[in-house]
Amino acid sequence: MKTKLEVCIDNLAGLEACIKGNADRIELCSSLIHGGLTPETDLMRHASNAAISVRMMVRPKNGNFHYSSKDLIQMKNDIDMARSFGFEGVVFGATLVNGGIDQAFLEKLVTHAFGLKKTLHRAIDTISDPVDAVDVAHNLGFDCILSSGGFDTANEGLLVLKEMYSRALGKIEIMPGSGVNPENAQKIAKSSNFNWLHSSCSSLLENSPFTDANKIISIKNEINY
Repeated sequence: MKTKLEVCIDNLAGLEACIKGNADRIELCSSLIHGGLTPETDLMRHASNAAISVRMMVRPKNGNFHYSSKDLIQMKNDIDMARSFGFEGVVFGATLVNGGIDQAFLEKLVTHAFGLKKTLHRAIDTISDPVDAVDVAHNLGFDCILSSGGFDTANEGLLVLKEMYSRALGKIEIMPGSGVNPENAQKIAKSSNFNWLHSSCSSLLENSPFTDANKIISIKNEINY
């Protein structure tokens, strides 16, 4: 089975790069500089017309992943928006102040996201034991976990990611992300035969990052060489 590539984007140029580079899936966001927030409606509309699977970020604020009842209402509305645009799925996460997964909060979101695929995002990298959280995520109803293994980059967290992969037993996808590039993508993908990798595929142009279609192509070539 070929390893597939999900690319996170936050603007129309990124969407066009994903189409040109033949990305396998898009994580649709705004404000990637803040780790990705819920995208703007206009970008959702454009992405809904692309022939690429889309999972939409549902994250109403930057900073930590502790949420209020008001945030819950907003996130449910955003999930409804994702459904209305026909997206494959949604991406969200929530944690407790004591450093664990907020299971009660996530259960409400998962229930509301019926019929949609669900990725638990890198909120998992902020908790004390991401390996044990694999079982929690699966039991809640997520089908995918995006993680760097609790480190700044997936390459640094590879040993933990391999443990997460072993714990998952094929019941939930473990998708390495953060710092994935053409130079390390093959090493990461083959370390546990991960089915998915996640990358921004970005390059710098006049000190501003942009999604590079050539990087998408390069990573896909590397991981399926």
